[in-house]
Amino acid sequence: MPAITVDDVLVLPRLPILDPTTTYRDVRRLTTAPGGYEGEGFPVRRAFAGVPLTELDPFIHLDQMGEVEYAPGEPKGTPWHPHRGFETVTYMIDGIFDHQDSNGGGGSITNGDTQWMTAGAGILHIEKPPEQLVMSGGLFHGLQLWVNLPRSKKLSPPRYQDIRGRAATLLTTPDGGALIRLIAGEIAGHHGPGSTHTPITIAHVTLQPGAQLDLPWRPDYNALVYVLAGAGTVGTHQQPIRLGQLAVHGPGDALRVTADAAQESRTPALELYFMGGEPIREPVAHYGPFVMNTKAELIQAFEDHQAGRLGSIPAERTPHTTADQPPPA
Repeated sequence: MPAITVDDVLVLPRLPILDPTTTYRDVRRLTTAPGGYEGEGFPVRRAFAGVPLTELDPFIHLDQMGEVEYAPGEPKGTPWHPHRGFETVTYMIDGIFDHQDSNGGGGSITNGDTQWMTAGAGILHIEKPPEQLVMSGGLFHGLQLWVNLPRSKKLSPPRYQDIRGRAATLLTTPDGGALIRLIAGEIAGHHGPGSTHTPITIAHVTLQPGAQLDLPWRPDYNALVYVLAGAGTVGTHQQPIRLGQLAVHGPGDALRVTADAAQESRTPALELYFMGGEPIREPVAHYGPFVMNTKAELIQAFEDHQAGRLGSIPAERTPHTTADQPPPA
């Protein structure tokens, strides 16, 4: 799991040792992601399955894409499809993914890069492995997170951010047992490079075997921890957690996670994806590729898409989409 790493974490800024009076968050809910398929057939884990939207707010959806070793000719992506009303955050750990959208954004991400697309008022995009990866095959592993937008920003102009892995803010713990890659938001006064409409924090953490992470966390944010690889414990009651599981935390000022001293040979460390944000607390109407506040707004989004008002697919591409039908009446 390459992502972004350093030869010596002890040269990085360190988190503070937390005050003994700190209130650590306990685990409110622990779920295991079911498997599924997305786009043209690449395997995913549905990380938020079974969790009420009120506990995820401001997040909507999280897929762990892979980890899968493709044979030549097997890599798959998604066809052209629309979005409105939220943001997609695609984080690539292994492999390469190409993005193109109707607003002119696009590029390739690999090994720790992030593509942040604000769909806002509406956009069409496509995500796929490059031709050379399709031909050669290889390892593919990443995440896509959907971040809701408040009513006042749902029709914002579309925007695209290309965040290279080397731009992430790197931190460690007082004993050097963790590598923290801060992608967006703030932790202990350090800020990630992602520019967000909705106040959130996102970080990828590698925790060495036997190490403990005490992570300060804004008390007004929710707190979600998803396991990308490895095993450990989470929360004040040291609840066991492993690959494909999501811990939803209750209130408090900090999070505590400990990596098991013995990890599987193919997983040298505990890999975690931390997410938190200020809840929007507005009605959510979600169907297919649109996240709005009301059913009427969803129907309008489908009508606008069918009328071509969400953008045009570049002429050299063959248009096809997974979202041609409006929600049921």
